[in-house]
Amino acid sequence: MKQLFDKVSIECSKITTRKYSTSFSLGIMFLNKRFRDPIYSIYGFVRLADEIVDSFHDYDKKQLLASFREETSLAIERKISLNPIINAYQHIFHQYNISDELLNSFLDSMEIDLNKKEFNTEEYQKYIFGSAEAVGLMCLRVFVENNSQMFDELKPFAQKLGSAFQKVNFLRDVRMDNLELGRCYFPNIDLANFTAKDKLKIEEEIHVEFKEALVGVLRLPPSARKGVYLAYIYYVRLFNKIKKENSQVIFVKRIRVPNHQKYLLLMKAILNPKLYRG
Repeated sequence: MKQLFDKVSIECSKITTRKYSTSFSLGIMFLNKRFRDPIYSIYGFVRLADEIVDSFHDYDKKQLLASFREETSLAIERKISLNPIINAYQHIFHQYNISDELLNSFLDSMEIDLNKKEFNTEEYQKYIFGSAEAVGLMCLRVFVENNSQMFDELKPFAQKLGSAFQKVNFLRDVRMDNLELGRCYFPNIDLANFTAKDKLKIEEEIHVEFKEALVGVLRLPPSARKGVYLAYIYYVRLFNKIKKENSQVIFVKRIRVPNHQKYLLLMKAILNPKLYRG
């Protein structure tokens, strides 16, 4: 029966999330139970598309992504897909009224990754919207449970949070992006001559976005607040570790937050009284 297949589909997205990201998996566990499967479904879908453009080097990525996009479109139209991860996503797409604009913006950014190696400011902003902000807004649609007024109020904060997360990812993954994939997302910056001043400029942007995003995190419904806050403080910890390193170290090693520190952050989130207001 279809219900069993839908359950299996969600399990596939859950496994994908847990295998690829311990930090997001922890954050999801601190969401209200009714939000967990929808967020697993979004993350699994996003991760699958990201893997196509970042990892499947021995295959025709352009063809794979085009097929993925076509199958997603058909799944939304038919309300079913034999690809379990796409099937889980299409269900959430309909249930929470995720817009075609958000979905297409995300897939457009994935397509950009196939060929684009350097970005100007406008291209950079467009890429970040599609690859990160749009995903954050999909999650926000779930958290506000189709409350359009609350969605509009929290939208700018969700975008700031997604943008900050993505820019931290860019700094953390600069070695792989530049040396292995030949990409430089940061506009007007030459990674071959990456300076402390360049790094500081990027960090100042991220700091402002994190500060603004926190206002929105604390305005989320209590049912979503703890999980999002946990992801927030994890990324802030990662960001602070990156800031302590000089501009060349990040090309040598990938900065990470060890698992034992993630669990300490989890306790910090649990004990924060701000998360229990409202």
